[in-house]
Amino acid sequence: MRPLTRAAAFTLGAAAGYLADARFADPRLGHPVAVFGGAAGRLERRIWRDDRAVGTAFTALCVGTVAAGALAADRTLGRRPLGRAALAAAATWTVLGGTSLTREARTIGRSLAAHDLAAARQRLPHLCGRDPSALDEGQIARAVVESVAENTADAVVNALVWGALAGTPGLLAFRAVNTLDAMVGHRSPRHARFGWASARLDDVAGWPGARLTALLTVAAAPEPRTAWRVWRRDGSAHPSPNAGQAESAFAGAVGVRLGGTLRYGARVEHRPVLGGELRPVTVDDIERACRLSRRVGLLALGTTVAGHAVVQALKAGTRRGSA
Repeated sequence: MRPLTRAAAFTLGAAAGYLADARFADPRLGHPVAVFGGAAGRLERRIWRDDRAVGTAFTALCVGTVAAGALAADRTLGRRPLGRAALAAAATWTVLGGTSLTREARTIGRSLAAHDLAAARQRLPHLCGRDPSALDEGQIARAVVESVAENTADAVVNALVWGALAGTPGLLAFRAVNTLDAMVGHRSPRHARFGWASARLDDVAGWPGARLTALLTVAAAPEPRTAWRVWRRDGSAHPSPNAGQAESAFAGAVGVRLGGTLRYGARVEHRPVLGGELRPVTVDDIERACRLSRRVGLLALGTTVAGHAVVQALKAGTRRGSA
C-alpha cells in the first residue's frame, strides 16, 4: 500500500477536523485558542508600552512561537503520514469555529422569536462586541447576521485558506493572528499604538480569505446575481478592508440590508449601508444566514484542500527542477 502523500495527509486531516467541529463544536474547557489567549494576555500585561515597536515585538513573538512550534511538529511527523494527518485534524478542529458561531447565532434567534428581547440582549456580546442595551429586535437580528457573515470568513474560510497555503503551521499561525487582533487590535486608548501591528497583520492575513468567502457566498446564494451585484458594488465601502467583502456578499445572498449606525460601548460608528435597495433584516434571516454559512464552509473545505494539493504539486515540481 502506497503511503499517504503530504497533500493527501492534509486533506484527510482537514476533513476530519472539519467533521469534528461540525459534530462537537469547540471544547468547553481547555481550548487551545483560549490557552494561547491567556498566555498572550499575561505577556501583554508584563511588557505593555504605549508604543508601536513594543506591540510589534509582542505580535511577532506570539505568532512566531505558534508557527515555529507547529512547523517543528509537522516536520517531526514528516515520515509518518498518519501522524501528520492526525496533527492536521487536531489543528483544523482547533482553529475552526463555524459550529459554535451558528449555534450562538441560533440561540439569539430563538430568544428573538420568543420575543424575549432581554435574553437576546444579554446573549449578543457572546457573538460580537456591540452594546446591546438600546438595540431593538431588528437591530439585534442585523447584528447577528453581520457577525455570522464576518466570522464565516474569520472563523472558517481564512483558516482553511492558510492551511491550503502552508499546511498545519498556516492553520495555527492564522488563528494566532486573528486571536491577537481580537485581543489588542481594536481602537481603544490602551491599544491604539500597542495593537497596531496585530491589527495590520490581521488585515493582511485576512485579505485572501475574505475575497474567497465572498466568491463562495455568491456560489452558495439562492440568487447568485444579487449576491454578486451587491458584493461588487458595496464590498469596498466598508471601513474594514476585509469585513465588507463577506458582509456585502451575505447581504445580497440573504436579500437584506446591512450596515448603518453601530454602537460599541461609548463609541458610535456610522457605516455605509450594504445592499441599500434590499429589505431590512428580520429574525427569520438569522437562520438563513446560518444555513448559508454552513454551505460556504463546505465549499471552502473543498476549495482549500484542492488548493493545498496544487501548492504541494508546484513545490514538488520546483524541487525536481532544481535537482
